[in-house]
Order: sequence, then structure tokens, then C-alpha cells
Amino acid sequence: MPHASREDDRMSDDDRGPIPLAEDPDPPALPGTVRVGATPDATIDAIAADLITQAIACVREFGDFHLALSGGNTPMPLYERLMYDPDFRSLPWRRTHLWIVDERCVPFDDPRSNFGRISEIVVAHSDIPAAQVHPIEATADDAETRYERHLRETLAWREKGHDRLDFVLLGMGDNGHTASLFPHTDVLREEERLVGRCIGPEVEPERITMTYPLLNASRVLCPLVIGAGKAEMIRRVATGDDPVSEIPIKGIRPVGGELRWHLDAAAAGW
Repeated sequence: MPHASREDDRMSDDDRGPIPLAEDPDPPALPGTVRVGATPDATIDAIAADLITQAIACVREFGDFHLALSGGNTPMPLYERLMYDPDFRSLPWRRTHLWIVDERCVPFDDPRSNFGRISEIVVAHSDIPAAQVHPIEATADDAETRYERHLRETLAWREKGHDRLDFVLLGMGDNGHTASLFPHTDVLREEERLVGRCIGPEVEPERITMTYPLLNASRVLCPLVIGAGKAEMIRRVATGDDPVSEIPIKGIRPVGGELRWHLDAAAAGW
């Protein structure tokens, strides 16, 4: 039987067909839906698009949009992107109410103030009406009571059943806290009040925060988690049996709403 020539053995790439690409691993098995971006920028693009889609839908249905933003370093590039990127200029700021998820008990001009940083980026560079910007007056003795009353009064203009926050942007700390719901603090046990005060050994200064009853009643909750430093905690949230008292973000369980995680590949452990 004749031998095939050496030239016959050497097949071109075209002859062999496309080289199969490695598939991304499955995303972490977190509650809700999980979207993983290849890079931090891709993740920020995805959550910005999610936010704008939700905003436009709510304005069409209700006439306004109630947005709650978190502080910290992770979301600041998102807030900047919303201001300068032409692709994201369609967010209807003039119909938006801006709420703050949590705040340190410091003045707004303190560099630790969440609202101070959000105001410099978003409020100063958008056309959101001043009357629709709702900071937490966290240095007041009754800050939590005052903010809860303001939330209830403002949301009461909506039809019953729709009187809730439309989009809440959350973060996650290395210790599993979200908002200012820290491990082993009394505010984790709050079942009725919408806003509480977080006091604990890891909490300095004290903080005012939205509580589980308010957060879990929201229409959409989006944790934004970026960086390899968060991968182990994401793994514990997805696979561990740790109680909410140990990992507070596990207490985010929407009732009649959606939980949408936005991670980058490093935070997903890829």
C-alpha cells in the first residue's frame, strides 16, 4: 500500500479547521443572576448599561426613577463614566431621585463622606435637580430617623406597591459587608426600620445605613465587585454555609425584585 508523502501529513491550519477556543469557567453560583466581565472596564460598561436600561424603563412607567448609590473606591470609575462617556448620557437625570445607601457620621466636606465624593462627580456634573438629591445628614443625632421619614414621604408619591427604590448599587467589602451592614452588628437584626445606625468595633466612625427591609424591597439590587482581593469572599458567598451575621451580603434577598451581580474576572476567581 503506497505511503502518504510527508507533504500530505502536513496539513495547513485551514485544512484542520478552527482551533477551539478555551471556554470561560462557569460564573460563581451566587443567588440571582451573575454577569462577569473580562476586565474592570467591561464590568463597569455592563453595569452602566444595566442602570440606564432600568432608569429609562422606570421613567416611562412611573415618571421618575429612584436610584441609591454606594460610596467606596470601587464605584467611582462607574460614576465618572456616567458623566463623560457619550454612550451613557441618556440616563434621565432630570427625572432621577438620588439616594445614598450609607454614610459615615462625618461632615460632607470630610474626605471620608460618601455623599461628598458622589456629589463632586455626579451632582456637580449632571442636570439632576437639587430637590431630587437626598443626602444623609449623618452628623445629626436623629439621622437614621430623619432619613427614613424622608424616604417614606418621598416614595409615598408613587402608587402603592411601586413605592420602593428602583435601582440600588451595592459594593462588598473584603469581610463580606455591604452598605454599612457589618458582621456581628445589631443593625443586621433590624426587621422593621428602613434606616439604621451601625456601631461596632470595625466601624469607625459610626455609620447610617439602609437596612435589609428597605434594600430587599427594592426593584433591582446590583452588587459591583471588582478585584482578586474579593475572590475568596465571593467563593464563600457562593459555596459556604456562613451565616448572615458573619457575611452580611448574604442577607441581600430581594422580595419581588431582582439581584444582579456584576463581577470582573478577577473577583470571579477566573
